[in-house]
Amino acid sequence: MKYVILIGDGMGDRPCPDLGGKTPLEAARTPHMDRLAAGGLLGLAQTIPEGLTPGSDVANMSILGYDPTVHLTGRAPLEAASLGVRLAPDEVAFRLNLVHLVFGPDGRVVMGDHSAGNIATDEARVLVADLAERLPFKEGQKLYPGVSYRHLLVWPGMDDDLPTIPPHDHRDQDVTDYLNQAGPIRPVLDLIRASWPILEDHPINQKRAEAGLRTANAIWPWGQGRPLALKTYAELYGLTGAVISAVDLIRGLGVYAGLEPLIVPGATGFLDTNYEGKVQAALGALKRLDLALVHVEAPDEASHQGSLEEKIQAIELFDERIVGPIARGLADVGPARLLVLCDHYTLLTSKTHSNEPVPFIVHPHDKPSDRAYNEAEAGQTGLVVDPGHHLIRLLLNQGA
Repeated sequence: MKYVILIGDGMGDRPCPDLGGKTPLEAARTPHMDRLAAGGLLGLAQTIPEGLTPGSDVANMSILGYDPTVHLTGRAPLEAASLGVRLAPDEVAFRLNLVHLVFGPDGRVVMGDHSAGNIATDEARVLVADLAERLPFKEGQKLYPGVSYRHLLVWPGMDDDLPTIPPHDHRDQDVTDYLNQAGPIRPVLDLIRASWPILEDHPINQKRAEAGLRTANAIWPWGQGRPLALKTYAELYGLTGAVISAVDLIRGLGVYAGLEPLIVPGATGFLDTNYEGKVQAALGALKRLDLALVHVEAPDEASHQGSLEEKIQAIELFDERIVGPIARGLADVGPARLLVLCDHYTLLTSKTHSNEPVPFIVHPHDKPSDRAYNEAEAGQTGLVVDPGHHLIRLLLNQGA
């Protein structure tokens, strides 16, 4: 048996007044997911345990079958694993965003964009290289380039229990008080301020401003943690596998799980990602491995931007160019079972994540739902997998 996990990041949402009370999943045209839901097991999974922040690290760790209340130390160590950075026990990894801050005449600072306008990777790498040379780093601190706005900072001897905040949770919000905090977090905030003069007049940002694009005028470290230890899928289930994603967090989870991270050229994490390349990589992997996980970031990014139109488009592209082709392609792979879901809700209203249980499909199943794939239909089945890390048992036919 082959196994496939398809994740449309942040597809879930609450009813939207602009859609007549429908959610984007209900409003989007998703014939392939609806077909799989009708012929499979449909329900809800609580991927965010009570008391944990509804982040992608928590949710995707649950999807892969690991209890985040036990194993999670922070998202940055996962991203370090994706980049091939091996952390020493005394090293703390930080996710480092390139962000766009808005500076007011009264000295207030607003988080204008957590992604610096979804800055291109080639532009970001130039900025990161210059920051690595010019920031006032202490001995042992290192900056590693990632994809688009997502990068990595390694800080030996740093406290990992700091009140850093995810920039995507504070879009269009005043962050002045956060930046003015004292205490153990002060060195992190000082590093943010030190990035401002380096980036303000950088040639990359000058070109972006001239083109009407948001500039990457600050860094933003957050999501810190120390290295973690997980048993691999080979150890737990006797399975081999691969993970396909443009997001370092997801690839890093795969590395810790013993899955091969497959790099797809043109995978961007947004609407313009290389869908066909991801499909080909997954189907190719399944000819030699037991499992393939395909993650698409675009619905989440559209939600963080607050764009209803782009969120619906992202959901429809996920259905049309990922779910449909992979479901058809499995005919050439052999017997297979699919898990299709979102990792968490990403709300258009707040532009950030929330902790509702997410709709999932396991297909095929001997008790088909005869329903469409969306939040309401999944809720009406009465099936809720809680805790969410037990969902992997349904995929592997081990019971929840």
